[in-house]
Amino acid sequence: MRMRQSVNQFEAAFEQQKILEQRRREQLRHRAVNRSRTRRVTRSQQQGKVRFSVLAVCLIVTVVVVTIAMFEALLLVMS
Repeated sequence: MRMRQSVNQFEAAFEQQKILEQRRREQLRHRAVNRSRTRRVTRSQQQGKVRFSVLAVCLIVTVVVVTIAMFEALLLVMS
């Protein structure tokens, strides 16, 4: 009788440990997904900032080139 009770307690403890391990694995997986999502969002924001900066520089260079070309053409016409 005592042996059977000990085995039952061992089995109950094993089941409880199994459930705890399963919850722990699910939590770890959930945390990993959240970290991955956070990294992806951060990377996307950084890439967006870089793209915007490149666009702004291109627009400024275009304005400068067009202005210089316009004044050069005006100089040719006036002389």
